[in-house]
Amino acid sequence: MSNAPQAPVSQTRSFTTVFLIEMWERFGYYGMQALIIYYMVQRLGFADDRANLTWSAAAALIYVAPAIGGWVGDKILGTRRTMLLGATILAAGYALMAVPTESVWFLYFALGVIVVGNGLFKPNAGNLVRKIYEGDDSKIDSAFTIYYMAVNIGSTISMLLTPWIKDYVNDTWGHELGWHAAFAVCCFGLLLGLLNYSFMRLTMSHVGSPADDKPVQWSKLGAVLGLSALAVLAAAVILNYEGVARAFVILAGIVVAAIFIYLIVIGKKNERPGLIAALVLTVQTVFFFVFYQQMSTSLNLFALRNVDWSFNLFGAHLWTWKPAQFQSFNPIWIMVLSPILAWLYTSAGNKGKDLSIAAKFALGFAAVAIGFFIYSAAPHFTTQPGKASSWIMVWGYGFSSLGELLVSGLGLAMIARYVPARMGGFMMGAYFVASGISQYLGGVVANYASVPRDITEPLQTMPIYTNLFFKLGVAGVICTLIALSVLPLMRKLNMQHHEHNIATDTGMPTIGSEE
Repeated sequence: MSNAPQAPVSQTRSFTTVFLIEMWERFGYYGMQALIIYYMVQRLGFADDRANLTWSAAAALIYVAPAIGGWVGDKILGTRRTMLLGATILAAGYALMAVPTESVWFLYFALGVIVVGNGLFKPNAGNLVRKIYEGDDSKIDSAFTIYYMAVNIGSTISMLLTPWIKDYVNDTWGHELGWHAAFAVCCFGLLLGLLNYSFMRLTMSHVGSPADDKPVQWSKLGAVLGLSALAVLAAAVILNYEGVARAFVILAGIVVAAIFIYLIVIGKKNERPGLIAALVLTVQTVFFFVFYQQMSTSLNLFALRNVDWSFNLFGAHLWTWKPAQFQSFNPIWIMVLSPILAWLYTSAGNKGKDLSIAAKFALGFAAVAIGFFIYSAAPHFTTQPGKASSWIMVWGYGFSSLGELLVSGLGLAMIARYVPARMGGFMMGAYFVASGISQYLGGVVANYASVPRDITEPLQTMPIYTNLFFKLGVAGVICTLIALSVLPLMRKLNMQHHEHNIATDTGMPTIGSEE
């Protein structure tokens, strides 16, 4: 056997490996998300408010779980191994949802498995990208923007596919089997992602945490699996009891705040400006995800009840979508806008004129506000009584998606830029906890547009939704003003961070570099 050193793996190839498994993981998640509210309302008979809060609690747990998963990847099993374990558990969760049963507890159990799988997968996949492109600020922004596009390639395909599969199987075989066939497709996506990674695994052999370079300690793996099983049961209980869910979210908020304050207090002097900047932007992210959660709750039900599913242009019929498919406008717009923003970031960075992340957050809130004002204008653009033109959703999602790219799309880049590398996985997890808190709050907000069971006429349901959307537009304007008001503070913190961390701000090859 030759002892000659292997040629270094290009950053592009390493990035592509993580990009693809993230794409398939998001295929599974968003394929499930497209249907989950409808599944609870139409298949299991949940009232709107119960469905909104159940799914929002699940989404909160799905985002909170990475706080622990990042630590497991950093310190216990290794970043790469933990990401792969998470993908495997996620596949098992979607497989459970494919079991044809009307048991509510079985649904909660399956969602609990998905919570645990996501907790192990999500922070470690993001942290691997950070390790590949650690250094130059504008390159990290571009890398995470393109990485964020992986989310939307997978979700676009699955959000268009699973509603169609559900209806096709239901119409062909009946017995409500279509729901479970659609969830089975989500499982298949994870299996494809794992298979693809196995073929490309050598491109990642040099990227990871120190634990990745050590042999697997089976006792630690067993402990992680045992605690994961307990976490599944705990998640099922939280989903079943609204009071428990609310208490959990409040506790999570207190813990995240305490963690940030503790790290800022004990951190080295040169680390504090970056940690404070990360805290400010994380708080802004919490507000953003309240808006974001409306896509799978209030906007999803609005599309079901008050949107004309036909797309017509100048009197010509183009196509007709199923209501769950309207969510795919979010990833479609992200795919259109991602490369444009990535190019703008890199071009501006090369000229020394790149906007700060804080300024991008402010622009993001302004875009979100415009999006909700568009939704609120639906009564003025109807094709029949109580049914809004489908184009309202196109343009509303367009501005909401631009806001998402400017805020959520750069949230991971914010952690990569401001948080010391030794805290990377843990702080990535803390960021997701904050996001999870706001997912639940988003469900609480969505319930202001809950439609009572005895109201079925579109003319009656339309104002229930549009009143909420208008108020969210106003809230978006307020968030924009707040984000603008903290720009001077953020500029000061950013300057202090750079002064103390000059050595880490050297240039790096672009994403496309083969050097």
